[in-house]
Amino acid sequence: MDIEDIKPKQYTLEEFEFINGQVLTSQPVEYITLGSPKYDDEDHITNAIIYFHGTSGNYGSIKRISQALGEGLPFDTSGYFFVSLSTLGTPGSSSPSTSGLNGDYPEYGVLDMVNFNKKFLEECLNIVHPAGLIGNSMGGFEAVCWAAMYPDSIDFLVSLVSSYKVGGQNYVIAKVMDDIIRSDPDFNGGHPTSSMKRSLELSSKAMYSFGLSRKFYMDQSISDINKYMDEFALEDSQEDVLDAYYRNCATLNYDLTSNVSDISVPTLIIAVYEDQYFPPELDAIPMHALIDNSTLVCYNSYLGHVGSSQLGKILPEIEEFMSQFKVDE
Repeated sequence: MDIEDIKPKQYTLEEFEFINGQVLTSQPVEYITLGSPKYDDEDHITNAIIYFHGTSGNYGSIKRISQALGEGLPFDTSGYFFVSLSTLGTPGSSSPSTSGLNGDYPEYGVLDMVNFNKKFLEECLNIVHPAGLIGNSMGGFEAVCWAAMYPDSIDFLVSLVSSYKVGGQNYVIAKVMDDIIRSDPDFNGGHPTSSMKRSLELSSKAMYSFGLSRKFYMDQSISDINKYMDEFALEDSQEDVLDAYYRNCATLNYDLTSNVSDISVPTLIIAVYEDQYFPPELDAIPMHALIDNSTLVCYNSYLGHVGSSQLGKILPEIEEFMSQFKVDE
């Protein structure tokens, strides 16, 4: 299955209200689907699994779980209907740049992202009760938030290299990015007079050393590190700076410490030992302790946080978890 060959579909939300009360109309949503839907007597899709992408991803980022996704694999496309969308704040769907509002775009948080996705699923696809949610990294924030705030609306949750809060080192990284962008003379209170590419490059460089394992970076020559860091920053700087800024602000205050124990559905928490963003001992293991009905699976990856793409290492564990939710043929 070559996910990159699948062209996204477009839907327009007639109206979306943010938690702060601001309302936007005619907002686009970009998405793809995999597999075939099954319906109940009211034409609701009953076998949907929703995938939520990471910070720099979009609808196509479902390829990250491709080693476990497909016919006969734990995330079985012959039994389930998968939906992957570009979340709120992501170009292709409603965002500061896509809407043309730029610095006038409403401030939003992770629960706004959840509500945006939820409204789209209900309106466009008639999905009122997804079978499950799979969230990778920032997408895990959305999936965990959904499960905590709407605990009766799903059957299971999969959190992949993620957490129930942004704290400690992750907060420091996000705050550094925030400070760099805000300190740009062209930031102009969120109404930039230029693209501020340099600030986005600098903030990307600040984040560069956390994506892979410490061993990976140590194995690179200094010249290669400089080269890869510049390439990473250049690629990131192609994004609209306000899209990146707003998304970063949305995660700065993400903290479900008081809500995560409300998650009642079976939950699979997957972590990578070498993940520098979400070390298991600081994120996955505490989250496992807070969610009663959860299973924790950790594995090693030279790729660190990016190693979430290596689910082939734990296919039996994922299969065992998913066997609880086999859909009727």
